[in-house]
This record gives sequence, C-alpha cells and structure tokens, in this order.
Amino acid sequence: MAQPRSPAIQWKTEVLSLHPIVTKPGLASFLLLCASASASQILLDRAKELYQRTDYEASLRVLATDAGRDAATDCLTGKNYFMLGKFKQSTDFFERAQALAPMNAEYALWLARSYGRRAERAGWMTAGFYASKTRQYLEKAVALNPHYNEALNDLFDYYLEAPGFLGGGFDKAQAVALRIRERSPAEYQFAEAQLAEKRKEYPVAEEHLRRARELAPRDVGRVIDLASYLARRGRMEESETIFAQAEKLAPDDPRTAFARAKIYVEHKRKLADAQMLLQKYLRAAVTPDDPPKPAAEKLLHRAQGL
Repeated sequence: MAQPRSPAIQWKTEVLSLHPIVTKPGLASFLLLCASASASQILLDRAKELYQRTDYEASLRVLATDAGRDAATDCLTGKNYFMLGKFKQSTDFFERAQALAPMNAEYALWLARSYGRRAERAGWMTAGFYASKTRQYLEKAVALNPHYNEALNDLFDYYLEAPGFLGGGFDKAQAVALRIRERSPAEYQFAEAQLAEKRKEYPVAEEHLRRARELAPRDVGRVIDLASYLARRGRMEESETIFAQAEKLAPDDPRTAFARAKIYVEHKRKLADAQMLLQKYLRAAVTPDDPPKPAAEKLLHRAQGL
C-alpha cells in the first residue's frame, strides 16, 4: 500500500498539477520554488504552534522535515533546544541564524541567552568566556533595536548580577533601567526594586514594587512580584494576602500556583498545599513564557522529600 504523502509534499504536487504549462523548465523551477517556500512556511507555522504549547520535541520533528531551512527555522530550532536544556545545540542554531541575518535583534538576544545558560553550567575556566559572550550579544541586541523590551530587561539583569570584571555593575544597570522607563513605567519600577533590594534598601524596594502594581493593576505578574518579595522578607501572612489577590485577579493563570508553591517549598511550610499547587501547575496549559514544567517537577520532588 502506498504511503500517504505529507501535507507539504501533497500541497506542492497539487499546485504543480494545476499548471499544464509547467513543462517549460524556467516556469517549472519558479513554481517549484514558490511551492517550496509556501510549504516551508506551513511547516514553520506548525512548529511555532507546537513550540507555544511547549511540545518542543514535536516542534523539532516538524522542523527536521523542512528542506527549505532559513534563519527563522534555525532560530525556532534553537529555541526548542534551549527550552529542552540543550544549550550547546541551541547555541549552534542561534549562531547560524545570526550568520544568516546579522541585523536581527531577536537572534542576538537568544544567542545571548544560550551563552548565559552555558555560563551558569560551565566550570571556572570557561564560565567567564560564555558570560562575556552573553554580554556581547545582549548589548548587540539592544544596539540593533533600542526599543526591544526583552533585550533591555535581559541586559539589565546581566549588569545587575554580573561582577565588574565581567562587565556588570549597578551603575550600568541603573542606566538601562532609565531606558526601560521610556517603554514601560511598571517594568521600570520593578527594575528599581531589584536594584534597591541588591543594595539592601528594603523599604525602597517594597515601595517600587507597590508602585509597579499600581501602574499595571491588571498584570498578575506585578502582584506575584510583590507577594514573593514579602515572603523573602519573612512577612508570610502579608504574602499570603497578596497571593490571594493574584488568584482572584487571574484564577486560571498558572504562574500564581507555581510562585506560591515555590515559596512554600523554600520556606518548608504548607508542603501538602505546595504539592497540590504543583500538581495543578503540571496539569495546566503553559507557554514558553511560564516556568518550565521540569522546574515544577523538581519542586514537587523536593516537597515530597521534605
């Protein structure tokens, strides 16, 4: 029995069969090129859909069938490997995407992220090299697109956390925070809160977090930020009250369950509730912007073992 054609191959065959003048070599090549490009877009769209559903392995399988690979395909392949924790492979594909489209800020950002994760895992001999690459590509992403919020946020985080000999520093982070203010006042307040907390200026940090929440009252992430901060300061009852407000604001948002469970596990309290919340999170439909489910699984194992 003949095997069914893949949708992409079948689509190309049907398109060509509609053109009897396809026997002309030049036109045949042109039509085949158009069909291949359209088929590649269909495959890329399908792979993107699977990626957004966090089915990274399935997305990679779809991408592997695409004969018309380009920078966008390489970037999405890199994202899938990144989300699977395979950072050497993700770096390779982001490098390829950057080589094909060196002026694309998104590719530079993701390349920076890959190097950043490799720096976290590397030994002391190579960690500095990867960290420098992280900074280099973050700065490139911002240079290519000065209004790229994600790149500005990541560059702020790098300057905030990295030591001076790797190009970090509070002054640099402050300068980026001021640039963030132009794009997002609430995100700027959150950045200022992080700076204040690093400087152990805790009342100032709390003030900025509350201001961020006021500026974005419908953003559950801002509520979670405040609740998590209060828990870090040992103000558990206040934290619980704010988490309850987050759940009321967005009952189906899985981030609240994850963040609350994380607090419980880290403080070794309400472990039965933590397990329930993590199981709820693992059943939820999440996106690549949410905490990865393997992180929730690790927290669940910790809760069960405490």
